[in-house]
Amino acid sequence: MAKIKLSDICNPKQWKTIPTSDLLEEGYPVYGANGIIGYYSEFNHENPVITVTCRGATCGSINITVPKAYVTGNAMCLDDVRSDIEIEYLYYCLRHYNFSNVISGSAQPQITRQSMDKIYVTICTRDEQIFIVNKLKKVEKIIEFRKQELQALENLIKARFVEMFGDVKINPHKYKKNSIKSVLKTCEAGWSGNGTQRIRKDDEIAVLKVSAVTKGYFIPEECKVLDDQENIKKYVTPEKGDLLFSRANTREMVGATAIVKEDYPSLILPDKLWKIKFRDNVNVFYMKYVLSSKSVRNQFSVVSTGTSGSMYNVSMDKFKAIEVPLPPIELQNQFADFVHQVDKSKFVERFLELSLFYRLSSPLK
Repeated sequence: MAKIKLSDICNPKQWKTIPTSDLLEEGYPVYGANGIIGYYSEFNHENPVITVTCRGATCGSINITVPKAYVTGNAMCLDDVRSDIEIEYLYYCLRHYNFSNVISGSAQPQITRQSMDKIYVTICTRDEQIFIVNKLKKVEKIIEFRKQELQALENLIKARFVEMFGDVKINPHKYKKNSIKSVLKTCEAGWSGNGTQRIRKDDEIAVLKVSAVTKGYFIPEECKVLDDQENIKKYVTPEKGDLLFSRANTREMVGATAIVKEDYPSLILPDKLWKIKFRDNVNVFYMKYVLSSKSVRNQFSVVSTGTSGSMYNVSMDKFKAIEVPLPPIELQNQFADFVHQVDKSKFVERFLELSLFYRLSSPLK
């Protein structure tokens, strides 16, 4: 195996962007920053091509187009891939690359053609590439099946929530509404230090990424090992029973929550995550599903600030001002008991094991 500069095995290029008004309902698929955004009468790539999102909050996202597609300037095309490189192998290499090293800009993150020259990938023989791709595809299928299992269990819990409490927006049982502030014991933001995404050693401290909570359950492996282990300005660690809240993300994902099932003294929260503890008259499992309800998530989206090219942010004051219905604690506890009975943990653990294996199987490791 050899480490080779990405620009030596392909030609990163941005193509002309099509005005939204020119998009059609039928034709050749048009790829923007995050996939297909419409159709057009022409294509600029006859064969599938790898694209790297180069503008906005999702900078560094990787896709492969279908044949005969048009890719706009919001994504960097990896054209003219060298003949001895399997395109799917290169795709998996880049899926596991830490693009934070090449992203510039704060208000509007971007990846430039020049910054792509900093990227190196590990290249092996053609047969080894094919073997690795096939292995990763098999693992992906297993992970997808586990994700479906998890979603089925999650749907069961949500159905039980509606059965017990009704729609949060309608509040059919006329429970008294309370501001989030009134039921909080503590709400604390973390600190974001510079770090590298790699396997953490036992004596190292890592800072969580926002993606540790966006799936609705806590993923402690979604973290970056701090580059400076000595000058850590703020220790806010996830502890058993905490609710973690994502105060900054895309408009759809801002307000994501996850419950911590055990203590993690070697992990710290970033400033984009809040660590929340509730008063005794509130059960954390009830609050997690209230805050995850469509109507409350919509409120988070409405009060958040930001632009389409950046992360949306919810201020702590606006978060605390939102009102939610509060049933008797006995009912909240009954719901929490049901959540425990479903016992997602063993499925989550298995899914995390597979996800970790997927990472370790990456040709970049």
